[in-house]
Formats: sequence, C-alpha cells, structure tokens
Amino acid sequence: MEFNINHMAEEAIRAINERVRNLKHLNIAVVGKTGAGKSTLINSVFRENLVETGIGKPVTSTMRKISKEGFPLSIYDTPGFELGEDRQKTVRDELIGEIRKGIASKDIDKAIHCVWYCINANSNRIEPKEIEWLREFAEENNVTQVPVIIVLTQGFLKSKTKAMKKAIEAENLDVIGVVPVLAQELIEEDDEETIVYKSYGLDILIELMSNKLPNELRDTLQNVQKASLESKKKYAQAAVAAAVTAAFGEGFTPVPFADAAMLVPTQIAMIASITAIFGLEVNKSIITGFVSSTVGTGGATVLGRTVVSNIMKLIPGVGTAVGGAISGATAGLITTALGEAYIKLMEMMYKGEIGKDTLLTSDGQAQLTQLFKDELKKKK
Repeated sequence: MEFNINHMAEEAIRAINERVRNLKHLNIAVVGKTGAGKSTLINSVFRENLVETGIGKPVTSTMRKISKEGFPLSIYDTPGFELGEDRQKTVRDELIGEIRKGIASKDIDKAIHCVWYCINANSNRIEPKEIEWLREFAEENNVTQVPVIIVLTQGFLKSKTKAMKKAIEAENLDVIGVVPVLAQELIEEDDEETIVYKSYGLDILIELMSNKLPNELRDTLQNVQKASLESKKKYAQAAVAAAVTAAFGEGFTPVPFADAAMLVPTQIAMIASITAIFGLEVNKSIITGFVSSTVGTGGATVLGRTVVSNIMKLIPGVGTAVGGAISGATAGLITTALGEAYIKLMEMMYKGEIGKDTLLTSDGQAQLTQLFKDELKKKK
C-alpha cells in the first residue's frame, strides 16, 4: 500500500475539521447575584471571551443566551440575582422552563447540561434567600436532574472561603459539588509589600463537570475549556488508547509490512480527536511537519514496508521483523508513541513553548523527531 505525506496531511486536516464540526453543543446556565464575578469566571474557564465578544440573544424576559458562531458552547446568563422574591421566582421559573423545553426537544444540542450557581466568597454570610432558592430549584429540577454546581468565586481569602464551603455543605443541598475558585491571579500592593493571590480551583470545576456530563459532551468540554491542561491530556490519552484498540483489538495479530499503511486512517482519526480536545488551530504545515519528523519520509510516496522499517530502527531492542510482519504489539507501540508525541506537541503549543512557524525549521523538525524517539523508548 502506498500513501503520500502531503495527502495524509490533507486527510488529517479534513478529519480535524469534521471532528470539530460534529462536536455536540454544550449549554451552561450561570446564576448569581450582582458582584458574584460571573463574567470573570466564564472568561477564565473558556478559550473564547464570550461575555466580551459573544452576542447575547434574549431567551426570556430576563435570560440571554451568549454564544459565538463556530464555538460549541452557549452560556445562558441570568441578570444579577437580587434578593427580591419576585425576581427570584422569575429567574427560577424561566430557567426551569428553558431546561424543560430543551429536554422536550430531544436534541442534546438544545438542552441545558449544567447550572453554575455563583456566590461571592467574600460575602459576610450566605443569604438565607439563596439557600431557599436552591432548595426550591431542586424541587422543580427533581425530574430533569440537571447537575448544579455551587461556585464560590473570588476566593482569595482561603480560610474564609473554606468556612463558607463548609457552611454550605452543611445545608445538604441537592448539588453535585461546592467548588471554591479564584478565577484570575490577584495582586495587592502597598508601600510595604506585594501580596500575590494565585488563581486556583478552575481545574476542579472542569473535572467535576467532566465526571457528570454525558459522554458525548466530554470532548466538547475539553475543546472549549482552557482552565485545565491536565484534563485535556487525560482525555487525549484516552483517544490514543481507543485508537490502538480500534486498530488491533485485544488479539494483537501480526501485521504484514505491506499492510502497515492501512493503520494510517486510524492514526489520522486519533490525531483529529486529540486536536479537537486541545481546541488549537492546526494547519496543514503543522501536520506535515509532525508526520515528516516521525515517519521520516518527507513528502515522498512510500510503501508501508518502508515506513515500518524506518520506524522500527528507532525502537531499541526490536531490530527487524521476521517473515515480513511485525507483531500487533509492536504496531500498537508505534501508534501509541505517535499519539503521545502528538499530545506533547499540542501541550507545547498550548503553553506557547513552540510556535507554528518553527515546526518546519531544522530545529523544530529535530525536536519533533526526538519527541517521537523518546515516546518509543518509554513504551517499549
């Protein structure tokens, strides 16, 4: 079987675009009093500044849907949640109505999947009316069971935030968690000292949501969130494991050299899944640079035998295969190393450690080749 690196890159870009286009749409409702820091929280969690750049479309008399074209996330934003009973009831009724409407549509893209109830951790106390609202909402939500997370925002005084978290948990509310966060780093300066409060808690919020969302929305959450690199890596590694299983199954039967290039579609799908999870813009040059550095064939058309032979030379202790075939285990090792190396590339791009322009330079190519070699050694 023959394949062309240029064609492989084109197919990878097509697969990435299709994978992103087919992500399910995630919808989150955000509730809280004025000053609870909802806007800062939203813009700190997600990779698009929806509150600043999104277009708010009225959904009800008080609620608006914030979204951006091509971005698979919508925020259902309620106005400042004040203590007036009429306002409380209006917000609750409209939110429950929107939840029920989404469920009735039987379209996962239109359902509300999670509610964040935001409380400013610097408040002197928890308002009894807020506890009452949460209890009444839980009664209305008893059938629909949309998960509710209480987010304690602006928690730079950790002792105070911890006490508030404990007090809320003692109420035994029907929520899946109480998560203290400081969405952005805070610096306080005076004439004598500078105090830096490091941001925290957003990764815990992402992990809690990941565990409760339906499976088909978990990749969407990873795509849209920017708060937890570790969560992205975890789901990307699951995509690698799935690719290995899909290619070889549990038996790991030997793969003839000549048929080794048949693994390429599975590896392309793996790269597409990883890219979608990281939510990074990847062009053809990046894919070409990555494949050339790992397979080592440039833009040439090559036989599957040549590809496998070249790669096997990089694997310590494997040497050459017997009988014109490689074991499924070795083929699985190659696929795993390729996936893990691509995850490392995505991580470096995510952190800004390597730029798109440097990937096709000799230094960039050498760095990618070394990544692949290192992963092969680890997986051996």
